Amino acid sequence: MPEHADTTASRDADSSPDYRSLLELAGLAVTAVVALVMIAFVVLYWLRTAPAVASAYEQFMIAGKWLDHYLGTNVFKWSFMWQQLATGVLIGIVAPLIGTFLVHREMALIGETLAHTAFAGVAIGFAAGSLIGIDAPLYFALLVSILGALGVQWLAERTNTYGDVPIAIMLTGSFAVGTLIISRGRGQRGISIEGFLWGDLSIVSASSARLMTVLSVFVVAVVAYTYKQLLFITFDEQAARVARLNVNAYNTLLVVMTAVVVVGSMQVLGVILVAGMLVIPVAAASQIARDFRETMALSILFGQLSIVGGLALAISQGLPSGGSIIVVAIAIYLLAIALSGRSVTAISMH
Repeated sequence: MPEHADTTASRDADSSPDYRSLLELAGLAVTAVVALVMIAFVVLYWLRTAPAVASAYEQFMIAGKWLDHYLGTNVFKWSFMWQQLATGVLIGIVAPLIGTFLVHREMALIGETLAHTAFAGVAIGFAAGSLIGIDAPLYFALLVSILGALGVQWLAERTNTYGDVPIAIMLTGSFAVGTLIISRGRGQRGISIEGFLWGDLSIVSASSARLMTVLSVFVVAVVAYTYKQLLFITFDEQAARVARLNVNAYNTLLVVMTAVVVVGSMQVLGVILVAGMLVIPVAAASQIARDFRETMALSILFGQLSIVGGLALAISQGLPSGGSIIVVAIAIYLLAIALSGRSVTAISMH
């Protein structure tokens, strides 16, 4: 009789709904819908002068005014605020998405390195704008950051130094180059990089929001297509080599995607703080997640909460966006620690 009762109880437990998973799925669904709305706005704003799009864009902005009316805010009726919100929402998805792989591979420092490399790219972009009239610092940052990512990977594969030495060299070297360019260019028109250092919503333009949209779609698509391979090299790189997987190519792909995310995020978070969004939501998710997939899902949800809370704090109080977002992210991390009651969580490869 006791055995039968135990079996029945176990069967009932297995058949009962997993409310935690359902809640996570609901959160991801809401995040996906919000992201699609933001992408739709960026596209509508870009094509707003086209006759077929003008009416849809006007309806979107009218909906924004009604949203402000019901929420008692003064945010959603302005197109530039939608650009900023769209950029933030997309950062909240792609940064933890890539960060999940980096944290579990103990490569958190690579985000900081590529942020400093992007800083050098922004400095070069501002210098080019002053000297030859090409005003596109983010595109210069993207190019330089990708080259920096490839350089880090090349050094790691072809030197006998410890794994973090090439990263440290690239971090300090690229920041040194950036500071020299900025110092040399002080006094020239257009050399003002403070917003990129600390994060500033005012530097988010329509073109940079479009760039973030394209980069985000690219990153999500690549991760979805190569998820199994990235998961394999994350948990057992040696076994992946034995299985004849091109580990070096996937490592390069991962650092290039990290560079892409860093460049897209630095205008909101700033060079100094951009690595925090790659790491902190993942660290919080790791405290309570049961497996790798759940870690990724929770890190995206925590990233979104950090972005929404941080932007609300920054906009309402007139504070820098980067610091506000990271402070909220750290608060979520501390809360996750308090709720988990454990310092280390074992993550399974699923």
